[in-house]
Amino acid sequence: MDAMPRPPIKAGCLKIIDPEHNVYTLKGQGIGPEAAIRITDKRLLRRLMVVPDLYLGEGYMDGTLKVEEGTLYDVLDFCAINLMPLPGDGGAVVAPPVNQNVIGKAQSNVAHHYDLNRVLFELFLDSDLQYSCAYFARDGESLEDAQANKKRRLAAKLLLKPGMRVLDIGSGYGGLALELARTAGVEVVGVTLSEEQWKVGQERARAAGLEKHVTFKLIDYREERGRYDRIVSVGMFEHVGSSHYGEFFRKMRDLLTDDGVAILHSIGRMAPPGSALIWINKYIFPGGYTPSLSETIAAVERAGLWITDIEILRLHYASTLQEWHRRFQRNRDRVESLYDERFCRMWEFYLQICEVAFRRLNWMVFQAQITKSLTAVPLTRSYLRE
Repeated sequence: MDAMPRPPIKAGCLKIIDPEHNVYTLKGQGIGPEAAIRITDKRLLRRLMVVPDLYLGEGYMDGTLKVEEGTLYDVLDFCAINLMPLPGDGGAVVAPPVNQNVIGKAQSNVAHHYDLNRVLFELFLDSDLQYSCAYFARDGESLEDAQANKKRRLAAKLLLKPGMRVLDIGSGYGGLALELARTAGVEVVGVTLSEEQWKVGQERARAAGLEKHVTFKLIDYREERGRYDRIVSVGMFEHVGSSHYGEFFRKMRDLLTDDGVAILHSIGRMAPPGSALIWINKYIFPGGYTPSLSETIAAVERAGLWITDIEILRLHYASTLQEWHRRFQRNRDRVESLYDERFCRMWEFYLQICEVAFRRLNWMVFQAQITKSLTAVPLTRSYLRE
């Protein structure tokens, strides 16, 4: 069978040096990223021809793929511009995998990433340990300010009133729950499957004197009972898995009061449903899947819920990841002392491939406001300005 023709290189230049020191040049007409990589293992060269999404990252982690000129970001940027298909290119849509995020298995998937040493996250996140997309209201804003913007924006969309009961699904290190309790006078329950994040959240609630107003539980959201005036979920929906979307929104409906409001903040794609990135799924987020808006909205509709507002955050996460990577590099020696060089290279690849995906491919972040009632929220967005 003849090999499929490779699409023409649009921009930039990538030199590939093989184990025999032969040099192959991929060069486009337009201005773009320029880099050179050296491959020292013949097996990697063959594997890259078959599954580049997986073996590019593995080669970098193992040191059998070395960046000789330019940076790793330049290499990934070149690949994104020239070698990765974009929506509308005529390629077949790949059905999303059936994710096994059933109760029990979901916890082991979460532990793989979120139960890493807390110090690692302290070395590159903001001071509040927000591990999700920030909201940059203006150029040059600090990560701390942008994360504070994100929390305020979520609080505004929740339309909080003192005394309300709020459920935070996937509560992370507890920063959002503590902020809502402190500034809005609400009672918050945060649920997480990460034992490390659960411990940190409890410690922070005690230190802030908010342990009577904020409770963190180490349980699967599907095991929570009761009714809540408000539900917020930030950066957790990416771990639900497409086969569990119906279950997620039915549970949201059951937990919300009749006039309740929920905010879902998630990474998404501006394209039809597709497959997970193989390398990310294997090494960073097992069981993870980036949802399309179409499959998310369809699941909300089937659950009998209203979507009362959607906001698309485009390059905000690219800027967030860029700052995380800058801080990671500043503390790289300390990360290596916690783990090893291979781990550092894995984390570099992860932070930069994700930034490239937000800048060049079809990733974005959406915030969906969801209700059970048609009249649960105002008819205009003026409350956000107020």
